[in-house]
Parts: sequence; C-alpha cells; structure tokens
Amino acid sequence: MIRKYRIGNPIDTESVVRKLPHIAVEQSMSFADAKFPGWTWDQESRSLSCRLEKKDKVFGLGETVRGMNKRGWLYTSKNSDDPHHEEGKHSLYASQNFVIVFSQRTGEATGIYVDTPGVIDFDIGYSDPDIFTIRLNDCDADIYIVEEDSLTKIAHAFRELVGRSYIPPKWAFGYGQSRWSYMNEDEVREVVQKHDEAGIPLDMVYLDIDYMDHYKDFTLNQETFPDFPEFVQEMRDKGIHLVPIIDAGVKMEKDYAVYEEGVANGWFCKKEDGENLIAAVWPGKVHFPDFLNEDARRWFGDWYNFLLDQGIDGFWNDMNEPAIFYTEDRLKAVFEALKEYTEKDMTDMDLFTFFRFKGLVGSLENNVEDYKTFYHDYKGEKLRHDKVHNIYGYNMTRAAGEAFERNAPDRRILMFSRASYIGMHRYGGVWTGDNKAWWSHILLGMQQMPGLNMCGFLYSGADTGGFGDDTTEDLLLRWLEFSLFTPLFRNHAAMGTRRQEAYQFGNTQAFRNIISLRYALLPYLYSEFMKAALQNGMYMKPLAFEYPEDERACGVEDQLLVGESIMIAPVYTQNAQGRYVYLPEKMKLLRMRSADDYDEEILEKGDHFVPAALEEVLIFVRPGHVLALGKAASRVKDVSGKDELTYICFEADPQSYELYEDDGISRI
Repeated sequence: MIRKYRIGNPIDTESVVRKLPHIAVEQSMSFADAKFPGWTWDQESRSLSCRLEKKDKVFGLGETVRGMNKRGWLYTSKNSDDPHHEEGKHSLYASQNFVIVFSQRTGEATGIYVDTPGVIDFDIGYSDPDIFTIRLNDCDADIYIVEEDSLTKIAHAFRELVGRSYIPPKWAFGYGQSRWSYMNEDEVREVVQKHDEAGIPLDMVYLDIDYMDHYKDFTLNQETFPDFPEFVQEMRDKGIHLVPIIDAGVKMEKDYAVYEEGVANGWFCKKEDGENLIAAVWPGKVHFPDFLNEDARRWFGDWYNFLLDQGIDGFWNDMNEPAIFYTEDRLKAVFEALKEYTEKDMTDMDLFTFFRFKGLVGSLENNVEDYKTFYHDYKGEKLRHDKVHNIYGYNMTRAAGEAFERNAPDRRILMFSRASYIGMHRYGGVWTGDNKAWWSHILLGMQQMPGLNMCGFLYSGADTGGFGDDTTEDLLLRWLEFSLFTPLFRNHAAMGTRRQEAYQFGNTQAFRNIISLRYALLPYLYSEFMKAALQNGMYMKPLAFEYPEDERACGVEDQLLVGESIMIAPVYTQNAQGRYVYLPEKMKLLRMRSADDYDEEILEKGDHFVPAALEEVLIFVRPGHVLALGKAASRVKDVSGKDELTYICFEADPQSYELYEDDGISRI
C-alpha cells in the first residue's frame, strides 16, 4: 500500500508518473495540520521524525557517502559539484530522496519518498542516535509512504510509482576506456589498437571536452577531429562506439548557433532583472539553458542530432548540477573587495585577515548565494533556481532522452549523467562522479550501488581505477574485479594523473582475463539487468533484502547480491591475500581467473576466510540457482548466444534459468 500526502503547494518534479490503484490515501495538508502514520511532524522546524530501535537499518538515498545502512550520519539533498568524496561530506552530485526503514526485531519495513526539488536534510541518527529526522528547508513537498511485507516488495512498489528504468543498448554493457582527455583522432586510434594488440576487450572510447571547438557543445575541433563522420565510421568498423561528453553551459560567442538561438528565443536562465545569467565553466563565459522550460528542453535536446547525424549513438552529460566556476556578478564583487587589500600594507597581515583574503577567491566557485540569483520559467511560473536546484541535471538528461524518443524512435541511445534526481532514471543512467584512486573508493562504489538501484538507477557505475590521483596496478585489478559486475563498466582518469589504460601495466594477462570475464558473464548480467528493468526489480541488492531474518546478513556492508543467482565479495584492501566473507546459507564458491579457468568449492553457512590471489574473482552461486557463462569475447557483438553457454549450477536444473535475449538495440 502507498499513501500520498501533500504538504502545502509543492513544485511538481514529475518524478512520479503512475497513478497506482493501491494508493490508499491522498490528502493535502497545511503545515499546521500535517500528520503521518508512524512519524511525528514538527511545524516549527518543518520536519518529520521517527524513533529508531537499536538494530533498525535505513537503506537508500542513492549515491551518498558511507555505508549501505545510512544510519549514523547527516545527508543533505543538494546536488553538489564536489570531487572530494570523503566520509565527512553530506552531499554529492545527486538527490535521490527515497529510503526504507527496516526493523530487524519485527521484520517490518516502511519506505518513504520525499518529493521536493529543494534542499532536504536526512538526519539518520546523527543528532540523536535513536531518532531519524527529515527536515524540509522551506520547501513544500509530496510525501509517499510505502508499506509492504518485505524490503524487496517496498522497492518494487516504489519503482512502479516512479516508472521504468532506462534501458541502454546492449553494447553499452561492454568495457569502456575514457580519459580527460584523448586530444585527437590518433590518440583514440592508439587506445583501440593497443587494447586489441593486448587482447583486452573494448567496446567504447569516451571523448571528454577536448573533442569540441573551444569546449562549445555540439561543435567539433576541426584541427584534431577533422573528418569526424568518417572517423566515427572507422571506429564502428572496428566495433568501437565513440561516446562524447555534453556540458550544461553554452558558451557566449557571436555566430555560435546554439548561443544565438538560445538568446533569440529566451531559452536561457535569467536574473531577477530579466537579463541572462552570465557564469563561467569550461568554455569561459556561458549561459545556462533553462531545462525546466519545456520549449527550451526540446530545443536543446534536438541539438544532440548534430552528433547523432554523424554516427554517434551514446553520450554522457556533465557539469549539470549546474557547476559554476564563477558568475560575472560575483567576480566583479570579488575584484572590488580585493582593492581593499591592494591599498593596504599587507606585510603585517594577521592570519584572520589572510584567511578572509584567501576566502574571497575561494568564494567564487559554486557559491550558494549565486544559485539564488537566477530563475526558471517552469510551466508558466517564475521559480528561483535554488528552489528547484536538484531537478536541473535531471531535466538536462530528460531533454536528451525525449529528443532520442522523437528523433531515434527505433533504437536505444546510450545516455548517463552526473547530476540526477529520481525521475531522471527513466531517461538515462548515472556515473558517480569524480572519485579518487583510493582503495576506500572501491568500497564506496559497492555501497552506493544498492541505493541507486532502489531509486531506479540501474545503469550505473563508478570511474574504475579512480578519476583523481594516481592508480596502481593492484588497485586497478581489484577495482576491475568489482566493476565487471556493474552495468556501466568504464575506466576513467583525470588529466595529469598516471595513464591507467589496462595495457599500461605489466600484468597484461591478468587484465585481459578479468575484462574478458565480463564478456563471458554478460549473458547472465544482461539477463538480470533486463529482468530488473522490465519488472521494476533490483539488479544489485544488500544481503538484507534476501535474508531479512539473518541478523548477521543484515549487517554486511561489503558483499552484494547480483541478480537472482550470485553473491559477490570483492577484495578492496591493499596487499590483501583474500578476505573474510559471511555466507547466510551454503553456497558454491567460484574462484575465477578467467572464463575457462576457475575452481569450484562448496562452503557451508557461516564465516570464512577466502583466499583470493590478485588475479582472482570471487563469485558465490546460491543454492537452487544457475549462473550462465559464455566464452571470452573482444566485443559485445561477439558475446556467446544461448546455444554456446555453460550453466554452472548449484542444486539446480540448468533448464530452470530464464535467459533474456533480444537484439540489444531496439527500444522495448
């Protein structure tokens, strides 16, 4: 059963798309009269709260820091351009406001979705270890309370409410290589050639901002990519898909068509005085398209045709929180304030004066006050940006998704985004942003995946190997051993870091075998993804979702169920020779070195130390289940078909497994 409550007059985010017959109650309330079953409403603080028993768990909130169980920290829904994903952070790039509170004592669970595009604080036992408080920062809201008799059913009911998850083309489940930046056609050719020479599978090469003309959306650098349609076809002939980036800011430049059209039609975000906001990101001074305006959304979405017409069939949207390096108004104010210091004798500057001086420049980037200075035209209403900030990136990706439905109605286009909100999951996937080459970020990626799945973001993954800092051979190998199970499987690194393409390291055979294993597992992984998408299920789940009565299983934070048949327990610590694993039931362990080189062992329920060499992947097959395994392949198009599979069974009939097959490209 789902109950819907409306407080005040909330902005319609259009994240909920289905009117379900089992929504039992729909009532509108003032702040003074708000009442919710199982929750206490405080009018003064505009907050909902409930008590947490000692063993209660809280799952959800998408891509946030810390564990699968979110208890013990303060999370803030405020999409933030922040590449430092440390435990002390409260916000990352996304706002995904759905959680499930699970009582270990009674086995009961309740889901709650707070649908509002403004800032929300989720104080989950931070201020008081026994209290969960949801605080609305001056925003009205639609609140949905979901009650079912299991965690899985609650997640399913919520996913029905918000609509089916985005489904990418099948080739997008292959391995992708990215770097900021491959600067020209020859660099891309070299990446493809060296993967092929090393026998390392590859389906995608990503193009970061330097493929553009001076970082302008829907342009090409004619010096470095002079024959782009021919180059795209050259790569396609090799089985490689090029996936370019699109940023949110549109460069201010005379005779640049995107800019000229946006200005002429009033499709950019405006300040209070009606002038277009001037900010700066990679192209320099930019305007931001008003993606909340339906007409502007259609206009910008149709610009993706510029690249579709040249053979491109995949994109990633970035910088769409939106990130702001500075606004023109703030830059002028900072320069004015700096005059005070240039006119003084600074040789005797005290520390606090120095900190104020330093802070002036630091205040330019992503300043919260700047997000209050521009407006959107949303369904005929003028709305200040900070009130709708969290749905900006969602609507950028929606612009693309709606355009693909119009302009490429018979085929799937790859699309994923950095910023998101629930609802965007219908138009694209997500990657979790600018992580680091840290061992702890392997674990962070593992812990983010179930929360993303709960919120509908099935096609998701992290930058394998770490975007920032220098990776190492062992870190990349261990990270690949986890990421080969995530739908989005991409190696991505920042300019200035160590080159981390798999062929750059000495143990080529290990890299070849691990990435090839992804392709051998793809018949199973793709089947399980498609079932989750089409049936509103979860592709990756915490153990608690299948073993809710097992107290030990409910506390596991570093193992995941992948589809119906397997559990994974990746190694994520440096120099480890293996790891401890808890089995909630007897399972078959596969210690896999490649698709055709693995050992099998039956392990009983309980605690085990499982050795795992650097080149080994640990996969546990659940009793009564089947793992479909194909042969190694160099491209997704060559992945084994139904008649070529081996079925690894544990107390199960191989015929019991339902394999999903389609042409991998037609819309479903």
